[in-house]
Amino acid sequence: MQTDIDPRNLIGRKAFDRKGTKIGTIDEVYLDDATGVPEWAAIRTGLFSRDAFVPLEPSELVEGTLHVPFDRALIKDAPDFGVGRHLSPEQELQLYHHYGLDVAPPPSVPDHDFGKLAGSGSEEA
Repeated sequence: MQTDIDPRNLIGRKAFDRKGTKIGTIDEVYLDDATGVPEWAAIRTGLFSRDAFVPLEPSELVEGTLHVPFDRALIKDAPDFGVGRHLSPEQELQLYHHYGLDVAPPPSVPDHDFGKLAGSGSEEA
């Protein structure tokens, strides 16, 4: 998803599944704790139904509507954690597994500065 989109602009937009079937309306957007990037959308799936969490990556914002690459039935069956509260890492993991998304930890970055940290070369007392 485009990361330059203001998450507040997503609220109230319509969402559609991979077949173009309307899922509902975006109620809330959840940001990644570490990066602040929009990560999940809570979509109200109907008048008397609950909100379903959908991943914003690999979803797309097209002409003012969110297009989610999953079937409506899968979205409606997503784990229900309620809205208005923080998603725990365990809850996010459950959601990633539900959608069959890769949840492998990010590759570790080599520490090029190892051994060159504060005091490298000369130590002062």
